[in-house]
Amino acid sequence: MSGVAFDQPMAVCVAPNGARKTRDDHPAVPVTAREVAEGAVRWREAGAAMLHLHVRDAQAGHVLDADLYIEATAAVRAAVGDDMVIQITTEAVGKYTAAEQMAVVRAVRPEAVSLAVRELIPDADHEKDAAAFLSEVVGWGCAPQYILYAAEDVARLHDLRRRGIIPGNRMNVLFVLGRYSRNQDSDPRDLLPFLERWNPAVDGPFSVCAFGRREGTCVLAAGALGGHARVGFENNTLRADGSAAADNADLVAQVAEGARLLGRRVASADDIRRLMDPL
Repeated sequence: MSGVAFDQPMAVCVAPNGARKTRDDHPAVPVTAREVAEGAVRWREAGAAMLHLHVRDAQAGHVLDADLYIEATAAVRAAVGDDMVIQITTEAVGKYTAAEQMAVVRAVRPEAVSLAVRELIPDADHEKDAAAFLSEVVGWGCAPQYILYAAEDVARLHDLRRRGIIPGNRMNVLFVLGRYSRNQDSDPRDLLPFLERWNPAVDGPFSVCAFGRREGTCVLAAGALGGHARVGFENNTLRADGSAAADNADLVAQVAEGARLLGRRVASADDIRRLMDPL
């Protein structure tokens, strides 16, 4: 952890719906492009300068669809301009191959994309195509974020970078805390094994997402150690006191206030763009 600038702005990303949540889980889960755009105004006011974007089909199911991503991106831009970084997901949810994930990114050409390493590069046979894809993505100015589900994934990411599969001078990662724990309830101590293997001053910035009522506690533990936050209904609908959040803005505001108490300014969209630049 040496060399980390703890006084740098703290990025707050909102993940408002994810691949699985429906209005049965919470009535304020946004499903349509219009709902996401309307929500973006509130989420930005609450402190989120980055949007982790999922789109849904006509039945509100998870889909990787270029046209829907382009529509949703345009709607959000009309609502908040460039005041939010828009990051599309490539989450497979057991439906999409690595080739299909790469194809949608190429069709959309987003400014940022999240990529689960286990899905994009599940084995050595996928490395050549992934290397070409990632070089292309970084070349057109898109910022990739690599999703890691366990501390053991960090060693593999370092190996991929060492062998040139992952390009750039630094990597931007998201540590997922507690995905496989009972009742999807994360603990801030879940972060420690990741940080034993990650040096932000050398490797690049890290963010955290978590499950359950301690979501805010987990991401603020990351914030206290120089990291950044992703929060929202994708993983959690509860406030820190266990009560139901009114909406995604409720969860964002809770974390933004915590960041200020840590002495960290909440990052703007331009701060995040500089932070995520792999070059």
